[in-house]
Amino acid sequence: MKASARNQFTGTVSEILIGAVNAEVHVGLKGGETIVASITKESVETLEIKIGMDIIALVKAPQIIIVTDFGGYRLSARNQLQGTVTQIKPGAVNAEIDIELKGGEQVAATVTIDSVEALGLSKGKPATAVFKAGAIILAVAG
Repeated sequence: MKASARNQFTGTVSEILIGAVNAEVHVGLKGGETIVASITKESVETLEIKIGMDIIALVKAPQIIIVTDFGGYRLSARNQLQGTVTQIKPGAVNAEIDIELKGGEQVAATVTIDSVEALGLSKGKPATAVFKAGAIILAVAG
């Protein structure tokens, strides 16, 4: 699939929770992580999403928040993927940060240069990619 979203996670639907309007779709990634997407109930029906099917979860890089120290706080964002910074591509205002997950998948985030400095980001440093379930777009073959 060709899409402008830098993050394209291929996984398998492991759980579907249907609500009155929205649904949660749990997607298991190859490294054992699970991400949760919040989409409309109608989208689950239209896309014919079923447990066990292969699916792609798309997340644009600006939707990713990088956390290096939770400081004892917990976040309401459902998706928190731990990994290691593998690359920092600085620009004039923003930088792209690549984080490798334990399964080998990459997460790309765009953050300000100030954030790179404030977080002390560098290659090899542990970091957690955080994004809300509503930031995910799901795609199915067919």
